[in-house]
Amino acid sequence: MLEKIDLSKKMKKAEYKEEINKLSVKLGELQRICQSAKIPVMIVFEGLDASGKGVQIGKLIQALDPRGFEVFAVKKETEEEKYYPYMKRFWTKIPEHGKVSIFDTSWYRKVLGERFENQMSADEVARAYHVIQSFEKELTDDRMVIIKLFLYIDKREQRKRFEKLADSKETKWRVTGDDWRRNEEYDAYLKVNEEMLAKTDTDFAPWTIVEATDKRYAAVKIYKTVIHALETAVKKQPEPDETAPELDEKKTESVLNKADLSLAYTKEEYEKKKKKLQKELTRLHGELYRRRIPMILGFEGWDAGGKGGAIKRLTQALDPRGYVVIPTAAPNDWEKKHHYLWRFWVKMPKKGHITIFDRTWYGRVMVERIEGFCTKREWKRAYKEMNEMEEQLSDSGAIVMKFWMQIDKDEQERRFKERQANPEKQWKITDEDWRNREKWDLYERAVEEMLVKTSTPSAPWIIVEGNNKYYARIKVLETVVDAIQKRIAQEKEK
Repeated sequence: MLEKIDLSKKMKKAEYKEEINKLSVKLGELQRICQSAKIPVMIVFEGLDASGKGVQIGKLIQALDPRGFEVFAVKKETEEEKYYPYMKRFWTKIPEHGKVSIFDTSWYRKVLGERFENQMSADEVARAYHVIQSFEKELTDDRMVIIKLFLYIDKREQRKRFEKLADSKETKWRVTGDDWRRNEEYDAYLKVNEEMLAKTDTDFAPWTIVEATDKRYAAVKIYKTVIHALETAVKKQPEPDETAPELDEKKTESVLNKADLSLAYTKEEYEKKKKKLQKELTRLHGELYRRRIPMILGFEGWDAGGKGGAIKRLTQALDPRGYVVIPTAAPNDWEKKHHYLWRFWVKMPKKGHITIFDRTWYGRVMVERIEGFCTKREWKRAYKEMNEMEEQLSDSGAIVMKFWMQIDKDEQERRFKERQANPEKQWKITDEDWRNREKWDLYERAVEEMLVKTSTPSAPWIIVEGNNKYYARIKVLETVVDAIQKRIAQEKEK
């Protein structure tokens, strides 16, 4: 594919100056329009070594308001970054609505550098491509404009540029042994790049090949490409979409109805089991840290369903230096400026640590769906997006578990009234809790659909029979202990 590209294209200096001046004015204007329209933009610079990515980024940003963009030079993972899922460091860099993020190399490092160095198996390569496409699709579905530029030069031009850099004391440090080796093995490395371009050139995030031998020609083409993409985004009006929850009639047979809410423990049984399980959990937490296994626990359930009590009994057994509890409320103004999964990605744990979410990303398909805080199109695609996020977390080595705390309507009413009557617990009950209770049937149907569509082998839902708090807390402890024990057993077999 790339060998058919005409690298002889050039532009004279006078023509370049005239063109770039007009394009700069246009690009600056479009940046302001995108900012006003709250359209986020990501510009990705990839390409062969010495193809001029840094130079071209420098030329491009001359036309932009520096308050509206940020440039990220993506290098090899740091030791700290290796402790987190690979894609987390890119989720943390996506721009807020109306801003621009520019990447000097990007999430493609894994399928280029690591692939070329034979550090990835065939399965890992396939998964990496799947993750990349999922990432870009999720963002573009949320109105992100992704502009991907691949700067191309031939082997001879690359060597000439390396030699020029190496001849200067000020720049010779920029040419590494790996650079020379990739030039020697130019055809093999080019093949890896061509595969990447073919597999990730999509209608929602297409690649533009930039003939980069002549820097003036390349700069103009980059400007025109970015301008065209932004003009298209500005002209494209979001399709109208309703916010109706679209819920099926309640079915007689359901996942929640199968929960036996009569299950119970006495206080004596509870205390005995709790003591034993917490002691084992304390030991296992140390093993998770030693083996660098991360764990993600998500808690959902009815208001007053016992999430807080179950979380408290878990954390009583954990080293406070190795876990964090994230209480999830409605997104604040800053969080609303990003993709809805952004605020969860940035809180994912490092290896060996535990993150407990008291309510989760599933608000998208429950409260946001029922209350009309997102559109029908948004919550419908969220099932796939959440499944893919959890799959990525699991593939990175995390234990991912989700608990639904199930109680019946009568038990909820009893707990609400108990909270109202107890001065020490009145803060736990709000008018919103009573309003949500009036929509019990709607929420129940949404929960049923959520459980069916998002319980997977890598991130299962566990329904916790919660009318008896003692039983619920023990089931959560037992389930977490069992999951960790099984993972450690698997690690020992490797």
